[in-house]
Amino acid sequence: MQTEFTPEQLKDPAIKRSNEILRSCVHCGFCTATCPTYQVLGDELDSPRGRIYLIKDMLENARVPDEKTVKHIDRCLSCLACMTTCPSGVHYMHLVDHAREYIEANYKRPFGDRALRWALARILPYPRRFRLALLGAKLARPFRGLLPDARLRAMLDMAPRHIPPVSRNDDPQSFAPKGPRLRRVALMTGCAQKALNTDINDATIRLLRRLGCEVVVVEGAGCCGALTHHMGKTGESHASAARNIRAWAREMDGQGLDGIVINTSGCGTTVKDYSHMFRDSDLAEDARRVSQIAMDVSELLVQLELPEAAPRDMTVAYHAACSLQHGQKITAHPKTLLRRAGFDIVEPADSHLCCGSAGTYNLMQPEISGKLKQRKIRTLEARNPDVIAAGNIGCMMQIGSGTAVPVVHTVELLDWATGGPKPPALLHSHSRETEIPNLRPSL
Repeated sequence: MQTEFTPEQLKDPAIKRSNEILRSCVHCGFCTATCPTYQVLGDELDSPRGRIYLIKDMLENARVPDEKTVKHIDRCLSCLACMTTCPSGVHYMHLVDHAREYIEANYKRPFGDRALRWALARILPYPRRFRLALLGAKLARPFRGLLPDARLRAMLDMAPRHIPPVSRNDDPQSFAPKGPRLRRVALMTGCAQKALNTDINDATIRLLRRLGCEVVVVEGAGCCGALTHHMGKTGESHASAARNIRAWAREMDGQGLDGIVINTSGCGTTVKDYSHMFRDSDLAEDARRVSQIAMDVSELLVQLELPEAAPRDMTVAYHAACSLQHGQKITAHPKTLLRRAGFDIVEPADSHLCCGSAGTYNLMQPEISGKLKQRKIRTLEARNPDVIAAGNIGCMMQIGSGTAVPVVHTVELLDWATGGPKPPALLHSHSRETEIPNLRPSL
């Protein structure tokens, strides 16, 4: 694609990077075949190629974003399926992130939009605030029908029926391995996950300790910044990311780390991109070091000796989170691990397509998100599974809100299969599995 940025514009590192990305696009349109919003809406401007044209025009002319451009960019899930299918290597993620930052700085949204984004940015990344909000949503649920805004109704629908207890395992501390120490790793405990499902981190700690890892929850680390980053709120997202970089760099320089383990794939995609986000800052070198050792929990588990188990009478439908399969290019590891643990793995049709969660997308674009959710659940249930497994809390909440099939994190099943407790989501299910013992959740 030919671009016409001026030499003065190209002095801006963000413009320079976007120019490189735009020039790599050859207009082939392969991306439209795998874009969920294009499939739902059928509008060229709701495809990556269409959005690229809008972004190019907006940035080249340094113009105030218009309502049309903002609407179509807001509708992007950032599922990154287009990056997987693109034959030219167009790095759409960096381009759309820049566009959102530009819109946030130059476009005044309607009051309702500004208020919603302000609230989400100040609630979701903070577990205590999020818990209070979930309690409020629970109390307000009987009055759902009185709410005029579909986005507010979506917020009530997202709240779990039961708010999990606070887990002290998320506090800064170190967990010794059960046997000889093979690795020393930091566990990113996240933010929303600590309010929505505390079983995931608990299961991860138990499993890694059992496999010879010292697991450290590093003081000072918290939200990865993804939620605000994808809203274009760069100042807030970079502040969150910088706290993590400093905290993990201190630990790396202290007792050392063999890895930074992340069990929420949306966070993993962002942390692995810290080196790009901070490339022109005084944190560039530490950001590079952090990104270099950041890994999804499945990447670490395939390196460890997960015990091979006999086949079990349980069918697991594996849902591939977009941030894992497209953002981090991890496709085989979770399925390999689950099969090694004895589970029968099936996959839904069109497994490359998004479930519609996408961070805060299901709250800000509930109609499109709802259609994607219904399609994803339909394809998962068509495989007649006993349980659905995923590696991202957002996907788990999205899918779990529309199906009676239990939805669990991959590590919960692996923890169970290697001697841990039965995942709570399965305790009241009608699973055929009876062989794995239900042990107490001792760390």
